[in-house]
Amino acid sequence: MTYYFSRTLEGGFDEVVGRTREAPKQEGFGVITEIDVQATLKTKIDVDFRPYLILGACNPAMAHEALQFEDKVGTMLPCNVVVQERPDGMIEVAAIDPVASMQAIGNPALSDKAAEVAAKLKGALERI
Repeated sequence: MTYYFSRTLEGGFDEVVGRTREAPKQEGFGVITEIDVQATLKTKIDVDFRPYLILGACNPAMAHEALQFEDKVGTMLPCNVVVQERPDGMIEVAAIDPVASMQAIGNPALSDKAAEVAAKLKGALERI
């Protein structure tokens, strides 16, 4: 089992990032965190790295439900979505597969909720 879903797209990095921020909204998600890995690596350790952005997507209602099933599930939230420029110039968008990550917990109720979240993340990726 893979631990993520992904799509490879043509277009500029910033354009794809913009589309990636918008697509999850139709599934009830919002972007609540953002890590610019390229800028962080340059600032912290003076390393040049390709454009690479980690967006933390959260569906508050689903996160609340998951927290009712397992109070430590917050260690796995929000759902990370990566936008990166590949060496061939294409832009890849990848999102965590919550079903894969929730298998580590072993709570059937949480697994069912993870499947719902996965369907919504897949839908968002298709809209980008």
